[in-house]
Amino acid sequence: MKNPIFAALLVLCAAPLIGQAPATATTKTLTDPLGFSYSLPADWELLDMQPALPAERQQVEKDATSAEEKRGVECTQVPFLARRGNPPSVIEVLTISYDCLGQKYTDKDLPYIGTGVSGGLKQGFNVIDPVYGAYTLGSHSLWIERAMGNFISNPDEKRELEVVCAILKNGVACWMTFVTDDAALKVFEEGQVVLEGDAPTALVPPDALKRKPQ
Repeated sequence: MKNPIFAALLVLCAAPLIGQAPATATTKTLTDPLGFSYSLPADWELLDMQPALPAERQQVEKDATSAEEKRGVECTQVPFLARRGNPPSVIEVLTISYDCLGQKYTDKDLPYIGTGVSGGLKQGFNVIDPVYGAYTLGSHSLWIERAMGNFISNPDEKRELEVVCAILKNGVACWMTFVTDDAALKVFEEGQVVLEGDAPTALVPPDALKRKPQ
């Protein structure tokens, strides 16, 4: 089954990673209408993606090849984007609601969603030596990828990449990070997440990449 949604949408990530202005909000916790929350330490700087999203969507829609793909672009939200350091490490959350999309996914679709995200990233990021895993947090299944790479638009900007996706009752959520050091990757993985009433826990358990996708 082809994934025309996320393959186009992840281009939204590449352009704003380095140069956006900080948001005025002081909180470092995302509480999302899809029914989850995610928290980072206070020294991470929040960025406001809302002013840039219309232009980013318009750019991506130019390359859309189907009505379904265009719908996916329109429905994608970037409710959380944060950075730390110089050169910066970046953490981003992408969401898409079923009400907007007009279709639902189940856990059987999780590998399809994850590989769609990975394929989309390759439009703006050279993905090198990826490693995949699958794990559970409470009642939810998650998919994970970790890789090295660099931005196509700036090959000198090398990063370690990690992507985590979960299927929720009302939509899909993907957490993504481009980090410059192990400390930032640890913050991403240990960020507290609450998924639809499950107990608070770290986003990524230590053995997540030792488990094979189903």
